Amino acid sequence: MGWFSRRAADPTTPTKLDREATGEDLAALEAFVTSRRGVEFYLEPETTATDTTVVAIAHDGEWIRRRTGTPRAAAKIARRHAVPLYEAARTGYPERMRAWNRAHPERRAR
Repeated sequence: MGWFSRRAADPTTPTKLDREATGEDLAALEAFVTSRRGVEFYLEPETTATDTTVVAIAHDGEWIRRRTGTPRAAAKIARRHAVPLYEAARTGYPERMRAWNRAHPERRAR
């Protein structure tokens, strides 16, 4: 049957399934920071499917997720706007984000 006989992936072949960060992604993060108060950044590491991303969460729990390309690019935006930058894998996401998601179920359909 060959259930476990798949060939190993070629290590020289890129495994990116998604696009890389663009200027529009960085501009969207900056626009979110400047138009809302109490914003915090939560850094998500690069995976085989997605470039490094940041979840920007405002004081009321509203949030956006955008690619940054590298953790350094995220840190640069955070420093420029005096926004705290956390590692999502270490800290998790704040409860206010989950509360906002419950109050806005239409966002989950995207």
